[in-house]
Amino acid sequence: MKRRDFLKTCFSFLVKGALLSTTGYMYAKYVEPRRLTVRQYDIVHPLIPKQFDGCRLLQFSDVHAGYHDTVEQFQRIVTKINGLAPHVICFTGDLLDEPNKYEHVDTMTALLQQLDAPLGKFCIYGNHDHGGYGTDIYKEMMEKSGFRLLVNEWVAIKQGNEQIVVAGLDDFMLGKPNFSKTVQRMPKNTYTIVLIHEPDLATQASAYPFHLQLSGHSHGGQIQLPWIGPLVTPPLAKQYVEGFYDIGQLTLYVNRGLGTTRMPFRFLTPPELTLFTLKAGS
Repeated sequence: MKRRDFLKTCFSFLVKGALLSTTGYMYAKYVEPRRLTVRQYDIVHPLIPKQFDGCRLLQFSDVHAGYHDTVEQFQRIVTKINGLAPHVICFTGDLLDEPNKYEHVDTMTALLQQLDAPLGKFCIYGNHDHGGYGTDIYKEMMEKSGFRLLVNEWVAIKQGNEQIVVAGLDDFMLGKPNFSKTVQRMPKNTYTIVLIHEPDLATQASAYPFHLQLSGHSHGGQIQLPWIGPLVTPPLAKQYVEGFYDIGQLTLYVNRGLGTTRMPFRFLTPPELTLFTLKAGS
């Protein structure tokens, strides 16, 4: 190859590389973080009562409001959730990125109040909810907006003379979680959903009478590469990153979350809402 042709080829590669990098940067920062997806799944289990056949449970997670995500964006999410008409709503932690620095607590609380679920709204602490002196801020926000905050406890949801159970543990990074306390006096042979912010605790949770664990925390890694997967995941989200896993009798689902933290990017991990439809069956 002549020197001139060689230089032209090198220049062409540099230009294409720069364009590709710029396009990837713009997409990961401005496009994918707003590409809200809705994943819908049927959950079939013999312990789901017939009265709950067709019950829709909506999970959302990891909003991280205040870190590049605006109140207007969350308003659109609230509208989307209500449009899916869930019977039950479960939030699996990390509402505000830095609770003590967030300036729109009242507005955010009012938006959470708008979420409609006739059989109840339930939530747990994430690590960011405890961090930034947020423990009491988060608790007040969720209770004012009609959510039942579960801290190492369970609650029964009843339809007629049948019931299912929703349990919730305190955060494992900054809280005081306690499995034994959570399952005290929990009814036997009852379909039980447990909310745990960090997914890797599923190994421990599988030793208890839980049937479905809903978690977040991982953000799906926020940035994934083809054939490689997530580049970085947070502590306690190394083993289980996104989607379904079976651990003994326990089914785990890891939600990719809605917001971002540390870096305002998403690539191949669009934000998600998850709608589960319970089905009585074998």
